[in-house]
Amino acid sequence: MEDYWIRNRSKEKVIMSAEGNNSDISDTEQDPQNQEEPVDIRVLDPDTIDLDLNHGRIAKIENLEPLTQLETLCLRWNMIKKIENLSVLGSTLKELELYDNQISVLENLDQLVNLEILDVSHNRIRKLEGLGNLTKLRKLFLVSNKITKIENISHLKNLDMLELGDNRIRKIENLEGLSQLKELFLGKNKIKKVENLDELPKLELLSLQANRLVKIEGLNGLSNLDQLYLADNGIENIENLTENKSLTTLELANNKIKSLDGVDALANMEEFWFNDNQIADWTELEKMGHMTKLQTVYFERNPIAKDPSYRTKIKLALASLVQIDATLCR
Repeated sequence: MEDYWIRNRSKEKVIMSAEGNNSDISDTEQDPQNQEEPVDIRVLDPDTIDLDLNHGRIAKIENLEPLTQLETLCLRWNMIKKIENLSVLGSTLKELELYDNQISVLENLDQLVNLEILDVSHNRIRKLEGLGNLTKLRKLFLVSNKITKIENISHLKNLDMLELGDNRIRKIENLEGLSQLKELFLGKNKIKKVENLDELPKLELLSLQANRLVKIEGLNGLSNLDQLYLADNGIENIENLTENKSLTTLELANNKIKSLDGVDALANMEEFWFNDNQIADWTELEKMGHMTKLQTVYFERNPIAKDPSYRTKIKLALASLVQIDATLCR
């Protein structure tokens, strides 16, 4: 970018402190072998709109006052422990990325009233909080934290994407009010039941891979659902999908399903990922015959995949296919 430049020169003014650096101690008082060079950011243009400070060994957010036009601030892969000193950007900042730092609390965000995208994934956050004034937020990413409960977000009326994968959530709850939500990611949590989704009328994508589900349920109110990801659970039957006629992608890989009963309503299916299940009878594929738009299927590591004519039989049963498992059809 032409709008800013970074130097690692200890005699220059420190704009954001680097981890391990003490700007009050002179160079001669520090061990040169252990000294961390401070990060010096000289903003050449106060009208800078986008600022990318990834991999900067930055330990503290500070001295952003000159950036009166800043809309995007990226601070990925640093050593930041606290969200602070961002109020000066409140009137302009639209996107804030703090991915992969050491942040433990969502705080000091109240002044960022125009924020639309917030990413605090791969940190140490335990509670969903501190978002009270972020009513313009459209996308919220909190992947790989230590969050145990969905809460304090029902006021985010403009939210269209919520990513809470790889946390410690046990229940789907407190989503009322998110009427604009289109994508919900809850994979790799500890959820046992699909529930409390009826107030998400615009939901198009739901991801619940790698949870503790044993049953497909709670989806009747999601008539606009286009993609459903349920791999790596303990599901035994395909069921309760009669109201989800808009589905084009269904992922049920690595479950315990022995039959393809329950797919009758899925005439718009294009992608069907079903590897690592227990389909042993070729007649089961006849139940997918109405899926005339089907392009891709995965059936590898089902008992039928041991058949020497495996690919040929699938193609004969499902003529519209262009891909079987990871290989294109000839």
